[in-house]
Amino acid sequence: MFLHNLVEYIEYLHVERGLSDNTEEAYRNDIMLFIEFLESEDVEIFDNITRSHLNRYIRKLRQDNYAPSSITRKIASLRGWFKWMVGNDLIKSDPTASIEQPKMARHLPKVLTVQDLQLIFSEKLSTLEKAIVELLYAAGLRVSELSNLTLQNINLDQDYVRCIGKGSKERLIPIGKKAKEALIEYLKDREMIVFKNDLNTNHLFLNPEGHPITRQKVYTLIKTLGEKIDKTISPHTLRHSFATHLLENGADLRVVQELLGHSDVSTTQLYTHISKKRLKDIYFAINSD
Repeated sequence: MFLHNLVEYIEYLHVERGLSDNTEEAYRNDIMLFIEFLESEDVEIFDNITRSHLNRYIRKLRQDNYAPSSITRKIASLRGWFKWMVGNDLIKSDPTASIEQPKMARHLPKVLTVQDLQLIFSEKLSTLEKAIVELLYAAGLRVSELSNLTLQNINLDQDYVRCIGKGSKERLIPIGKKAKEALIEYLKDREMIVFKNDLNTNHLFLNPEGHPITRQKVYTLIKTLGEKIDKTISPHTLRHSFATHLLENGADLRVVQELLGHSDVSTTQLYTHISKKRLKDIYFAINSD
């Protein structure tokens, strides 16, 4: 019964909510872990699940050294599953309704300075690498959004990129002069790659062999560039930097929310804390002499 309902729930997430394959897999893994726990407790039907079972499950996650953030996500996955089952009259009540989320320390994401970015762009980059870095920073794209771009997603006449984000939500993001120039140079090389390999593909970013660029390749590229400036960074660091630099230069919070594709403005507000902290650090650095 547990597995049957899980399969139906994942199908609901895919069809109704349009979640990415990675997000669906995370939900599936989280819920499967709980199902395995229920089996170890000899629980065979949903209506036998009690608050005590959930408390013991959370205690076990802590004993297994899961981070508070992981525990919070796993509880959120269970809440979504049980809420869906209650809404579809598959169970009588939601045992997660009164469960409290573990408190988490809020860590500000890493952000590159303008000087850091200048150092990165001063590196000897291929046209592909430069276009990837420029677009990650200029448009604040997630790595999955970038790797899924097609030729039709780029409009160099009106200077914008169209991407499909979480929940299959579409957004248009303007791109600046440098990103546009980098794309134009890359597209010349892309044309040669397509001709050389006799390809018929709409994928925007292709490696020299003509294969679509993978997320892992983008991660490796950004990680390597970070090492050159003695920083540990990921593609998401460029997204954080994009948002922070916009706010530091007077952009409206709601505009940044739209550009990032955040459904809740409270997520975007995190970047205002980064801006304030950076201003404070600069102030004390100047006045410490």
